[in-house]
This record gives sequence, C-alpha cells and structure tokens, in this order.
Amino acid sequence: MKIALIGYGKMGKTIEKIALDRGHDISLIVDVKNANTITAADLKGIDVAIEFTNPDSAVNNYMLCFEAGVPVVSGTTGWLEQEQQVYNTINQKDGTFFYASNFSLGVNLFFELNKQLGKMMNSFPDYDVDMVEVHHTQKLDAPSGTAITLAEGLFDTLDRKSSWTLDKANDAQVHIEAERRGEVPGIHTVKYESEVDEIVITHSAKSRQGFAFGAVIAAEFAYDKKGVLSMKDLLNL
Repeated sequence: MKIALIGYGKMGKTIEKIALDRGHDISLIVDVKNANTITAADLKGIDVAIEFTNPDSAVNNYMLCFEAGVPVVSGTTGWLEQEQQVYNTINQKDGTFFYASNFSLGVNLFFELNKQLGKMMNSFPDYDVDMVEVHHTQKLDAPSGTAITLAEGLFDTLDRKSSWTLDKANDAQVHIEAERRGEVPGIHTVKYESEVDEIVITHSAKSRQGFAFGAVIAAEFAYDKKGVLSMKDLLNL
C-alpha cells in the first residue's frame, strides 16, 4: 500500500519502520514543516492515511482525507466533541474512518476484561471503582482516550456509574486520576475497593511498538472497506 503518515513524531517514526518492514511505501509525510500547505491533491494516489497528531488539528486532517477519498486510520484522542461532524462527513463522502483510542492488542483485550469485571461487580455495591492513567509528559489530553474508553465500558455494565470526572467523584461518577511523567508510554489501572479489600487490574505498555503495529494492521484492514471501523471489527470481538 501507499501510505500517508500524518504526524511524524515518535509514534509516526515507529509506524514508518513497521510499515516499511511489512512491504508498504511511505508516499507522503505530513509534519509541522508542511502541514499548512498540504491539499487534497497531494493525497492523490494514496491508499490509506495513518493519522497521529493532536486534538487541535486532527479533525481538519480527517476532512482533507475524506475530500481526497482516502481512508483514514487515526489514533489521535481528545477530538470527540466534533464526533458528529466527522461521522456526518463520512456518510456524505462515502468515506472510511478507522478510529481507536488505543491500537494495542493487549489494551483491547483489557477493554473486554474491564467490561467482564464490571458485569461481575454489578452485584456488589460495597465496592467503589476508580481509575489511574499514567502517560509521558508530551501527551496533551487528559484523561487519555484509553481511560475514557475504559470508563465507557463500565457505564455499559455497572449500573451505579454513568459518567467520569477528573475531580472529586459523586456516587454515580468514576474518578480518573491522570498523571504525566517522564517517557511512560501508557499505564491504565482500574481499582475496585471496599472496606475490607481491593481488586485491581492493570495494563502497562512497555513501548510504542504495540500501538504502532496495531495501527499498521488497522490500515491494512481498512484499505478496501467503507464506513466507521474499530478494533472490535478488526479483532472480531
């Protein structure tokens, strides 16, 4: 495939190496040097775009790709307030959009484990639940998209919780503590605690490699498909 990399930071460079190792071409790189000059015409001949940038530029990047008829795979988080606009455009343009808050296989299995534990804990109201997520200091949004996905998984299974907060939580809220330190690629912890004990599940990423590999696999999956896609579609969960 001919791939456009939109965003060429540490993640973009890791994706580039994996894509090249899998026999793909990196036909276009969009970074801070040329981001303001790229047009839909520059995307001509691109099979799929992989987008890892920031919340402020992500939606504009998507729209440019949809205009050019190029499928988008994105791992940028923090833009979901504009979700309806993006999905409306996908429908209008008959586009392709693969979005995941986290492309790691292990994290997506962790999402399912979180939901299953939530179902089990629904019958035990003495346990309250909260979360901690830790990321590198360059991460701009808080809480992480992965933490929000974990919280939303609980809302589907744990009747007593319906929203999340970074502040002091009420009985219906899940408190998420967001920490930024060093070069941590990502640690997510879900903790249930009662007066007598606690139950903790944690996913800890060792590097960006798992995220980057998942993004390339997602690009291969999305190449010949239409509509909105997710890791559930890829993993058949």
